[in-house]
Amino acid sequence: MNIGIYLYHNAEVLDFSGPFEVFSTASRVCQNDEPFNVFLIGESGETIIARAGYKVVPDYGFDNHPNIDVLVVVGGDHTEEINKVHVIDWIHQQAKKASLVASVCTGAFLLAKAEVLQSQRVTTHWEDIADLKAMFTTLDVIENVRWVDAGDIITSAGISAGIDMSLHIVSKLHSLDLAEKTARQMDFDWTKS
Repeated sequence: MNIGIYLYHNAEVLDFSGPFEVFSTASRVCQNDEPFNVFLIGESGETIIARAGYKVVPDYGFDNHPNIDVLVVVGGDHTEEINKVHVIDWIHQQAKKASLVASVCTGAFLLAKAEVLQSQRVTTHWEDIADLKAMFTTLDVIENVRWVDAGDIITSAGISAGIDMSLHIVSKLHSLDLAEKTARQMDFDWTKS
């Protein structure tokens, strides 16, 4: 499965690197199979400057990425990103094609703006719960959870919760056994609910 992680300037580093590590590790520890092909996507494909000046070069831009089976939209300072019509339209179009869509942290705001989230149960970073409720009043925003699985859309709380959510996605798309092996390989204490 192609796992496309969308990131942008001022994205939280762990929001994209955590899920990237989960899916790449899962493929590495999976015997006789590589179930996930994970890659980073930026709007232009050029260097992204994430939080604290962390520089990362995405594998692809909007114009040249492979088909996406699982779209992961990360959080961070999304205040500029949410107003980019081209970005919101791309998210909307990719979400229609993907079999599963996920967000980490404030990535939920971008999914809501792209009308991927409409009335589902969702979550986001604890500090942004009130803003998500106020901006998108039809959403059922859940507090004090690591992630919310609404079928083909999964949202996670802040930053490190993206690792827990990604392990959940591995268990959902492959097996609980692989998710547990991945968490163990990462030496990560997986919060399963």
